[in-house]
Amino acid sequence: MSAASGVQGPGGAVAEGAAGYRPGRTLPLRVEALRQWRRRRTLVMGGVLAALPFVMIIAFAVGGGRDGGGRNNRITFIDTATASGVNFAATCLFVSAGFLLVVPVALFCGDTVASEANWSSLRYLLASPVPRARLLWSKLVVALGFSLAAIVLLPAVALAAGTAAYGWGPLKLPAGGVLAAGDALPRLALVVAYVFVSQLVTAGLAFWLSTRTDAPLGAVGGAVGLTIVGNVLDAVTALGSWREFLPAHWQFAWADALQPNLEWAGMVKGTAVSVSCAIVLVALAFRGFARKDIVS
Repeated sequence: MSAASGVQGPGGAVAEGAAGYRPGRTLPLRVEALRQWRRRRTLVMGGVLAALPFVMIIAFAVGGGRDGGGRNNRITFIDTATASGVNFAATCLFVSAGFLLVVPVALFCGDTVASEANWSSLRYLLASPVPRARLLWSKLVVALGFSLAAIVLLPAVALAAGTAAYGWGPLKLPAGGVLAAGDALPRLALVVAYVFVSQLVTAGLAFWLSTRTDAPLGAVGGAVGLTIVGNVLDAVTALGSWREFLPAHWQFAWADALQPNLEWAGMVKGTAVSVSCAIVLVALAFRGFARKDIVS
């Protein structure tokens, strides 16, 4: 078929004959970002993440927040949450990194392509014509951008709310000792960066599932479910060293950044596992979508 008609050929390729046609200018990132920003689920998820720190402040006020030893005199992030705003931000990351932050990543990455198919608008996007690789690239970049924003939003609000509630002060470390607030902020930034990197597996899994199904909830739920399965398998100590190949095994390696002496080994291993798995999953998504018969 002619390129002027705007119909893609086999494998999603578009002929280059149409005057003025530039594949790289189709579906600009700003257009896709605005489309996703106006989605109700984006605003709801942002509201939930922004509200969590205030819910925790109320919970500590009602329950009587403590700054001391927990069970068996073992200090945890929860025990130091009310020591300062920086401590409160670290505590919010601690309680949310294992599951809550998985949800927005799975939502933004799993809903992005499947929702277009569910609305029967995917084939019209491809007939615009938007090359398949360009469509996936634009949607993936925007989805990762929103995922990063969600992960940054929580500790940012927690830091502001915690400082207002508990004051500005040094970071009291569960392992003992303190870090000056000025030194603690770069450590928290490193923690946020690592949490985002550790969620790339969930992002890649959700994105791949989004290209395989027309049901957005199936892609999102599948990614969250398989992430939970990974956490369960990591708890099976009988697997021994095999657990080190599970991304879930390294999801709390960021705690090494909140030690008197910064430790990199765990975060480096976790980053290698997470990025490797994410690259494979994204490659599978591009490969499968390029050959998929789009009927939705």
